[in-house]
Amino acid sequence: MSTTERRYDIDWLRVIAIGLLLVYHIAIGFQPWGGMIAFIANPKSWPALWIPMSLINIWRIPLLFFVSGMGLYFAMGKRNFVQLITERSRRILLPFVFGVFAIVPIHLLIWRYNNNMNLTYMWDAGHLWFLANIFAYVLLLAPLFYLLRSKKANKVRDWITRVLSNPLGLVLVAAALVGEAIILDPIPYELYARTWHGFFLGLLAFFFGYCFVLAGSGFWKMIQRWRWIWLVMGVGLFFLRTFYFGFQVPIYLVPIESFAWIVVVLAFGSKHLNKPGKLLAYLSEAAYPVYIVHMIFLYMGSLLIFPLDIAVQLQFLLVMIFTVVGCLAAFEGIRRVKLLRLLFGLRT
Repeated sequence: MSTTERRYDIDWLRVIAIGLLLVYHIAIGFQPWGGMIAFIANPKSWPALWIPMSLINIWRIPLLFFVSGMGLYFAMGKRNFVQLITERSRRILLPFVFGVFAIVPIHLLIWRYNNNMNLTYMWDAGHLWFLANIFAYVLLLAPLFYLLRSKKANKVRDWITRVLSNPLGLVLVAAALVGEAIILDPIPYELYARTWHGFFLGLLAFFFGYCFVLAGSGFWKMIQRWRWIWLVMGVGLFFLRTFYFGFQVPIYLVPIESFAWIVVVLAFGSKHLNKPGKLLAYLSEAAYPVYIVHMIFLYMGSLLIFPLDIAVQLQFLLVMIFTVVGCLAAFEGIRRVKLLRLLFGLRT
């Protein structure tokens, strides 16, 4: 696979990761501890839902960091450093600032209304912390990435290609992730939002995601060849973490399991999803605005549906439908207005 052609599998993985984010956030509302992290919690909880959610929780955000690093490789294209920062400022920094002051306060007002609190305006980064991290990574790593693309770094690029085309090369990536976890000792590991653990884990994932694409076809062929081994490893570590260790999981095992699942997703995605289509084109453009506004519709749906005297499973389905339909309806409006396209990071 050429590293200069468009990688539709990466677009698909970004869409899938945003979809998992929606499902995960909806599931939090059905956990008894959801209210402790400023979600609208359902009085009728569904604890069993947390088992599948705990499977994706340790890799869904790191996957987005890896994919974002891959995306930067293509965003650099023929742009110089100034052009890249200008483009990333428009696509990432502007939507972040707009969201902090105009989007997040809306779902905070809904949350405050649900909790019988004063309806005062509060600006906050909320779930948009991810955008701030990504923009920081661009500023920090873009100079190094441009150096890696230069003729001066031919030997370094050749070394990266050789290492990442060998399954043992992934041990180095896993070791870096384990080292970060051991040094920062996050409790829990899944606490990414606005923590130093989330920042440095994201920085490593962003860097290695870029290097994966830089390594070229050798990397993709290698992970496809070994995909079933990584799948068995991920499943085995998940059962070990869930049914053996419970709340006493050794800190070094979680990043290994997380990385195993990420490699599985990248391997199967590159093998089966690297193809264009109208659905991908639509969802790829919708993913970013949906991510920005989804908490508004999630909180609105929770406020309306949780009081209904129906089965908790049906409530989950209805909140899911309400959130998805609301987000896509909002996207249909956003995509048609030039100013809104700019504020939500869409190409104008």
